[in-house]
Amino acid sequence: MRTMWKRALLTLTAGSLVLGTVACSEEEAPAGAVDLDGKRVGAMADFAEGKQFKATEAIELGVLYSDHPNYAIKDDWLLWKEITSRTNVTIKPTVVPMSDYEQKRSLVVGAGDAPTIIAKTYPGQEQAYVASGAILPVSDYLDLMPNFKAKIEKWKLQPDINSLKQDDGKFYLLPGVHEEVWPDYTLAFRTDELQRLGLQAPKTWDEVHTVLKAIKAAHPDGYPLSDRFEGKAILNYAAQTFGTSAGWGYNNAQWNADEGKFTFTGTSPEQKALVEFFRKLVAEGLMDPESFTQKDEPAIQKLANGKSYAISTNAQNLVNDYRPALKNIPGATIAKITVPGGPKGDVITGSRLENGLMISAKAVESDKFVATMQFIDWLWYSDEGQEFAKWGVEGTTFDKDASGKRALKSDIAFGGLNTGAPQHLQKNFGFQGGVFAYGGTTELLQSMFTEEEISFQEAMKAKKVIAPNPPYPFTADEREQATLWETPLKDFATQGTLQFILGSRDISTWDAYVKEAEAKGVTQYMELVNSAYQRFKQKNG
Repeated sequence: MRTMWKRALLTLTAGSLVLGTVACSEEEAPAGAVDLDGKRVGAMADFAEGKQFKATEAIELGVLYSDHPNYAIKDDWLLWKEITSRTNVTIKPTVVPMSDYEQKRSLVVGAGDAPTIIAKTYPGQEQAYVASGAILPVSDYLDLMPNFKAKIEKWKLQPDINSLKQDDGKFYLLPGVHEEVWPDYTLAFRTDELQRLGLQAPKTWDEVHTVLKAIKAAHPDGYPLSDRFEGKAILNYAAQTFGTSAGWGYNNAQWNADEGKFTFTGTSPEQKALVEFFRKLVAEGLMDPESFTQKDEPAIQKLANGKSYAISTNAQNLVNDYRPALKNIPGATIAKITVPGGPKGDVITGSRLENGLMISAKAVESDKFVATMQFIDWLWYSDEGQEFAKWGVEGTTFDKDASGKRALKSDIAFGGLNTGAPQHLQKNFGFQGGVFAYGGTTELLQSMFTEEEISFQEAMKAKKVIAPNPPYPFTADEREQATLWETPLKDFATQGTLQFILGSRDISTWDAYVKEAEAKGVTQYMELVNSAYQRFKQKNG
């Protein structure tokens, strides 16, 4: 029998559409904002940065909830009870399986049926909903969010926030915000094998090539690198150091600072250099060609069976996947390397923004709109709310010593902490989930890291962080035009990258490939991008 949470998909109760309100006088309201008189039911008159939010009367808020299969939603989580206890707000999730989340989000937002809070939305994904008026221009209501505003100011995040602005100068997504860039994905190597062969952990992609050749010489029948994530992770973090984008991070428009304009990523000289490097790895038998097509489990099994010695990872993969998988190989050890440097130097790209929230435009019609915005500001952006969403309840799920250092209760596990404990922070309590817990200070972010991961992050700080690309928001008409080109061009570039790397298309045909891209509308698309960029630059300086 379904729980109270798992009612019919995409069906919202009237209660889940009860929203909150904003707080400014009519005179103070930004251009385009609505009059907030009559929209302050439940709102705190003295809400401020660092102050606990508690609605002055009970409120229900609907949330579009991405349900992760590894910690499926439960109606008895402490998370729900504690949110209500602290804030007088009851969350009513509309539950969507993570695998279907983007599709279902499009359906409910497009139909005007979205709950108040539309969670798990990455920067850029909101653009599809702006023209319809289905989502709130949240930048009009920042005066209701003192914690969010304070972090933007303290952490000098305005340039990052500017990248969210649309053609009207407003932004429609409340992102998760980090104090510093947080790199996670990189290559992991079997460190016992490196030591056995007298090899140092590689620090550049050229050194990666050299190390893989040495491992190949010792194990000629295997592939030193058999990767997971269908190659999308390694291409993403490698591309940064080649001056381009690929894999998970691919974007059709690549900023050329020397020329002061955007060029098409898929046919750039930097993209060609990236493709040539990985083609070399595959051609020399150093990288398993199945890296770009196999699912995660076969890649992990090859590592576990001693058939490979390097694989893409993040901190959790290392602890939860690889080390348990290697337990049957005596003396096997594995660790991250810092992201290798490339032709553009020892650099990484990265934004301090991550997935965040859209708010239904209907929210502003509620008499509880101000209280809603105050609640969002407290839970997602206050120091206390962020600690709560991550660690849970002090004395129940964690303890804190006199210096402020937190420690999970010994019977609760998460990541590399208390491995083997009978309870799990996400599965049993609902904390540290992808809907509520993101962003925050570096101290909070690293508070659950192992000492090993903290050392990795410290080493990564030595790298130069490349600034994000400047924004080029489209008008509604331009967005409609751009949509006709963007997906076909991305598919063409992604497919071409794979063909060149795997050798099904020879690199000698690169010029022909460039001409094929031009025939698919590259010139017109880039003209549209650069026109939008120039217009936004002139408007916003």
